[in-house]
Amino acid sequence: MIAIKKSYILCLCIALIGFLASCGSRKHTIDTKAARAADAMSKLKSKPLYRFINNWTGVRYKLGGLDKGGIDCSGFALLLQKDIYGKTLPRRSKDQADAVKSKSYDNLKEGDLIFFSFGGREVDHVGVYLNGDFFVHASTTRGVIVDDLTLPVYQKAIVKTGTLN
Repeated sequence: MIAIKKSYILCLCIALIGFLASCGSRKHTIDTKAARAADAMSKLKSKPLYRFINNWTGVRYKLGGLDKGGIDCSGFALLLQKDIYGKTLPRRSKDQADAVKSKSYDNLKEGDLIFFSFGGREVDHVGVYLNGDFFVHASTTRGVIVDDLTLPVYQKAIVKTGTLN
């Protein structure tokens, strides 16, 4: 009876040590998209841009929206450029693309614009470059979010990058 109890306690101790050891080692190897996005946010040069993004993160997508009740991608880019950089953008993403000076993807700087075409040849989405292959935009499914530009869905859809004149 005593041998069974000792064996049981020994098994519990080994299982507990194994569990704790696995939890301890996992935290050093986790490299989630969310952690990388948070890292990109922490590296922003503009603190007003950081605050602006934090204030808008999670606001739902609403076509034609321009407030915290819902916003679309071009409205978000328009407000960000106006509030942070004092620059005026047209309302529609296609017109915004026409208003920027082209710039290569490799030379993008914080605040530059990235245009996408998900539905054909015409620009139908816009985001704002942050750093380290991350950008902020109003996603139709997730609202305002910091996202990874290296995802294939975005890489295939980029049609123009640039800076406002």
